Amino acid sequence: MTQHLPDGSTLAFGAATAAYQIEGAIAEDGRAPSIWDTFAQVPGATRDGLDGRVACDSYHRFEEDLDLVAGMNAGWYRFSIAWPRIVPEGTGRVEPRGLDYYDRLVDAALARGVNPTATLYHWDLPQALEDRDGWLNRDTAYAFADYAMVVHERLGDRVKVWATHNEPWCAAYLGYAAGIHAPGRKEGAAGHRAAHHLNLGHGLAAARLHEAGVTDLGIVHNLAPFWPETPEAAAAADELDAVRNRIWTGPLAHGEYDEGLLRVAPVLADSTLVRDGDLDLVKGSADWMGVNYYTPFRPTLADPSLSVHPEVEAYPGVTPVSFVVREPRTDIGWEVDDRGLEEQLIDAHKATGLPIVVTENGAAYPDTSLDDQDRIGYLRDHIAATERARAAGADVRGYFVWTLLDNFEWAEGYTKTFGVVHVNPEDQTRTPKASYHWLAEHLAGH
Repeated sequence: MTQHLPDGSTLAFGAATAAYQIEGAIAEDGRAPSIWDTFAQVPGATRDGLDGRVACDSYHRFEEDLDLVAGMNAGWYRFSIAWPRIVPEGTGRVEPRGLDYYDRLVDAALARGVNPTATLYHWDLPQALEDRDGWLNRDTAYAFADYAMVVHERLGDRVKVWATHNEPWCAAYLGYAAGIHAPGRKEGAAGHRAAHHLNLGHGLAAARLHEAGVTDLGIVHNLAPFWPETPEAAAAADELDAVRNRIWTGPLAHGEYDEGLLRVAPVLADSTLVRDGDLDLVKGSADWMGVNYYTPFRPTLADPSLSVHPEVEAYPGVTPVSFVVREPRTDIGWEVDDRGLEEQLIDAHKATGLPIVVTENGAAYPDTSLDDQDRIGYLRDHIAATERARAAGADVRGYFVWTLLDNFEWAEGYTKTFGVVHVNPEDQTRTPKASYHWLAEHLAGH
């Protein structure tokens, strides 16, 4: 029974960010390189050739950013902890200056009446661990649990709502199967191996955090609906659902990888990878689940006339497909359809029985001016979809907008803007957009 999560009587609101996307200061106070520092140096890895060395400089401007969260009337702030700031080599030595920074951040949030919720892993694996095979190495799961306890020991008296991983699907499949994200490895079925170790890392950390007294421990998944564009693609859509969604919800709810998943990912039946007791650790390990939603997917059997969607390589073992993307689209090329969020929230609650939080939802638009009416429309429709899911019986407790600030958007660099606050890349000046003011008014009335 969660004790600190919103109780669901009304929909709670917050803003979400991630450490590598906003902090900058990548070499300050003992922080060691992460896989994103390394990957971003590879020519072509990011669209504009830039990295997170400055980002939004939030490492030095976090008080200003928390003023923006409070000024938006958001009651919650979801941020992530940078593993290489805390345990720079991934294991062993702890860097107290990194913990000091998050001490200051948490205290500043609480001083503004904002509830801090911390994500322990948002993709910035210490490079030292990747040098030892990263998430393909089972030891990384144990290193993650050790790191989680270091952070909790310091912040657990004030941070009461925790998430282990953010979107482990991206870490596993974009990172190790398709090579789109760090560490940039294109090794196909290795993505399944990484996925299992991410599940295991969550389970190990959850057991120890619960033993330490955590009552509101979750995990955040970017679950997605797959709507077959043609009847012939129905079986492929089920395979896609297995690799994107059920690989996470199956272990959480049932402690198993289902037969449909094992058909496309037979390595998950290998007892040297999935060892006795691994999935028992995951079953029932979460007190809540985060759902990040941006777009639906419409698979059709592979069609050479369609432009190749970069993510098709992130589903190793699945029947070859193409993704049809209908209009309207955001600036990043994602279809806009709020029905996908409503469906996903209902399905996620049914699949797991857990309280759900929309931990990310938002849109990239060109933002040629601060009057971002397109983003306001997107947010209005998706908040309404969240309320429809609640009305349909899904236990959805909160909605966190992605994101507070225009930031380093991973492989897109700084070319795509999701923020409700504009950040001037020259001097880091923050300027709220129309969407920020719309949210502030909406939340004040809420």
